Amino acid sequence: MTAAFARARANIALSKYWGKCDAALNLPAVPSLSLTLDDLVTETWASVDGALDADAVTLDGSLRTGAEAATLGRFLDLVRSRCGAPPNAYLMVRSSNHFPTASGLASSASGYAALAAAASSALGASLDDAALSRLARRGSASAARSIFGGWAVLPAGVPGDDALAAQPAFDAAHWDVAMVLALADKGPKDVSSRDGMRRTVETSPYYAAWLATAPLLHAEVRAAVAARDLEAVGAAMEASALAMHASAWAARPAVRYARGATLETLDAVRTLRAQGVGAWATMDAGPHVKVLCAAADASTVSTHLAAVPGVLGTRVARPGAGVERT
Repeated sequence: MTAAFARARANIALSKYWGKCDAALNLPAVPSLSLTLDDLVTETWASVDGALDADAVTLDGSLRTGAEAATLGRFLDLVRSRCGAPPNAYLMVRSSNHFPTASGLASSASGYAALAAAASSALGASLDDAALSRLARRGSASAARSIFGGWAVLPAGVPGDDALAAQPAFDAAHWDVAMVLALADKGPKDVSSRDGMRRTVETSPYYAAWLATAPLLHAEVRAAVAARDLEAVGAAMEASALAMHASAWAARPAVRYARGATLETLDAVRTLRAQGVGAWATMDAGPHVKVLCAAADASTVSTHLAAVPGVLGTRVARPGAGVERT
């Protein structure tokens, strides 16, 4: 057991996962395909500290307490169990996000991927990527995909089957694309992804339609990524995002992550396409819009979106690497 460091990157799903078939095991109800992004980085340091009587986790310099600390403690209990470590091998964890936290930019994906990697290494285990993906999934389902660089697939889960892991589809060099992030809000979102999914599953009359549609759109996205067909990827990606959000808006009460700037940005993306620039939008559980385009068009797209009323700024990301451990 020793100190360890891990770096992981957030991923953005092109075909969306929304809703769980087994909440206790964090198993997604539908398949998803994502792109890991080089610009959205979490760095995590972990070490066993014999002076502790509980895990101590800081994020961006702030000690996690209350319900959040309890959730992290349960996840680290699982890490200890998977690694064969004693239950009292408590960890000192220090994590930093180099992008906004809990705002809809998938910080939970990079965060739990980095935490799983650093904590398991600190506890003396050497987990392969599949085992690490299974472990990270228990913290956040999308974290399973952040173990891998480039394009990754997380299949739909089967209730009770804790063996589910993401699978690498194509590496970062597969396709020279970019994703432009249009930031529409400063603070954390009002409804967490976990709570938004649960409310959608329990109350939305459109959730059954989402379950039927999502796998078909996923198949379209996967085939188009394999063919490097940007227009086909974009069309299916936008359809997946809008269907996901439609199911959430129909929940009671509605789960609505979009802001005015979100809708203005979607209009701006359509304007770009009308002007001959290949750009397509997706959104996650947050107000920000992510726009997929050819790498050569990233500067044009970024400049255009930065001028949208209400957009606070833009970031340009490209396909990134999987989890790194030292």
